[in-house]
Amino acid sequence: MADERDEKGLQKPEIASDAFERELTTDLDDETPDKPKGVPLHTRILIGLGLGVVAGVTVNAILGGNDPRVGWVIDNITQPIGTLFLRLLLMIVVPLVFSSLVVGVAGIGDIRKLGRVGLKSFGYCLVVSAISVVIGLTLANTIRPGKRVDAATSEALKQRYGADASKTVEDAQKTSAANKDSALMQAVKTIVPTNPFAAVSGLVTGATTQNDTPNMLHLMFFALIVGIGITLIPVEVTAPLLRVLEAVYEVTAKIIDIVMKFAPYAVACLLFNNTARFGLDLLQALAWFVATVLIGLSLQMFGVYSLSVYFLSRISPLEFFRRIKTVILTAFSTSSSNATLPTALRVSEENLGVPQEINSFVLTVGATANQNGTALYEGVTVLFLCQLAGLDLSLGQQLMVVYLAILGGIGTAGVPSGSIPFIIGVLAMLRPDLPPLIAIIIGVDRILDMCRTTLNVAGDITAATYVARSEGYELLRPHEPAIVHAGVPLAGRGAE
Repeated sequence: MADERDEKGLQKPEIASDAFERELTTDLDDETPDKPKGVPLHTRILIGLGLGVVAGVTVNAILGGNDPRVGWVIDNITQPIGTLFLRLLLMIVVPLVFSSLVVGVAGIGDIRKLGRVGLKSFGYCLVVSAISVVIGLTLANTIRPGKRVDAATSEALKQRYGADASKTVEDAQKTSAANKDSALMQAVKTIVPTNPFAAVSGLVTGATTQNDTPNMLHLMFFALIVGIGITLIPVEVTAPLLRVLEAVYEVTAKIIDIVMKFAPYAVACLLFNNTARFGLDLLQALAWFVATVLIGLSLQMFGVYSLSVYFLSRISPLEFFRRIKTVILTAFSTSSSNATLPTALRVSEENLGVPQEINSFVLTVGATANQNGTALYEGVTVLFLCQLAGLDLSLGQQLMVVYLAILGGIGTAGVPSGSIPFIIGVLAMLRPDLPPLIAIIIGVDRILDMCRTTLNVAGDITAATYVARSEGYELLRPHEPAIVHAGVPLAGRGAE
């Protein structure tokens, strides 16, 4: 095929002739002129989600969650498949985050502009997180879900699900007890690394638990400093490094496309694991608590976020949610902001037109530091458990919950059930006399985790669209990434 070039002398992208390659290249892009044939990826994920729920509920109703045959299928078939999918996504998070954030910061070019982007991102996340916690606490005080569960049901739940939760609670209590620094010192240790490469050790060893996950804030801080350093050095010196990092980003992006082909099957397995073990009886027993959380998450998602994208990003809310549907389904099925980050980066750039230099900064930081859904859930859960125990929190204590939930949204790990240690720590601080009731919510935590992770990721994308619009970028159209051509970052060239 002839080497076709555009008016600037850059090689034009070729339309892939191979069907599999074409599907890998375009399945996450709603606006591609070369759409793959067959059922779209988001539809297949939704089908897998539905099949997993139906199969799990059916098995639970017929055999029961404690049946050894159900346990064998989960331990030997569905759970390994779901875990493999999560690990494949988490495997590429470190190179993706580092390369995209360094290239993005370098692409911004101007330190003053980077400062504006950072302040806008931080201010937006702070305000939206505060709104989410206030919504949660208002609903918890209005509905009072803890007062609607009788003592007999509470005791039965503790006996049935307490054993499954004991290790999680014990590990979280140890973590909380070991961390006795002041709030300011904790913030410093959370953000600034002493050894940035130790932050990736969790992924190098293949760990995916709360205590062994890589410290993404440490990695992001190091990448941010590297990107700032690059902007202060002549471009002819840094161009080779940027070309390497851009190549790393493109390779990880291609891996994302490949891994996402297996998403429908993994989603079915992940949903089967939870519904087969717990069925719907646990949701019915804790219906008021579940309803309170879901109402709060819905108000934040379809109320606050819709207003944000309409007034701040100047995008139709319906169009916004339509274009990020693949991200929503991925977040819902994986319950992990970190695992969803690769897909979020691709979709927000290709479907919403957020430029890579804004995208990489806001989304990578937001995956760990901007967790509106988690903050809302933590606030509701603290009040629910206090109500369940017959202990009321004063107005001052509830304001403390707001503050701690916003702060906890920054430090909470972007992995399944990452908020449990935080909730235990807050309860121990506010009401040391509270009995260990958190075991009763462990069973529904994964279902609600799926919902709040969806809100977290959607919130990150709303922040990215707001920052991009405020910086003068036109959304809903493709942008050239901040890659290096002829030794000069495109985003640093200015108008031509």
